Amino acid sequence: MTISELVRTDGTEVSLGQLHDQANQVDDDLLPCRANNPELWFAESPSDVESAKALCLDCPVQALCLDGALERREPWGVWGGQLFLQGVVIPRKRPRGRPRKNQAAA
Repeated sequence: MTISELVRTDGTEVSLGQLHDQANQVDDDLLPCRANNPELWFAESPSDVESAKALCLDCPVQALCLDGALERREPWGVWGGQLFLQGVVIPRKRPRGRPRKNQAAA
């Protein structure tokens, strides 16, 4: 299924073409996902994921990126400063394995 229109959180409709056009009007050096290693936005380590989320904070198209990712239900990765897993925003990536029984030992 291809989505050609999305409804932003403020109720306005924006086409994906418009989102792409707006991103292309911004210098690539101002878009962290284009200026940095793109694999950072799909990283496995929680610290790398937090770094990607932090880089998104100053992005000029952050809100549009997030709206689009929510509408498309992105399967995973950092989009618009949020971490997605199976189309849902999750607060933070947990490391692999079982949690420690005694957190003080960590």
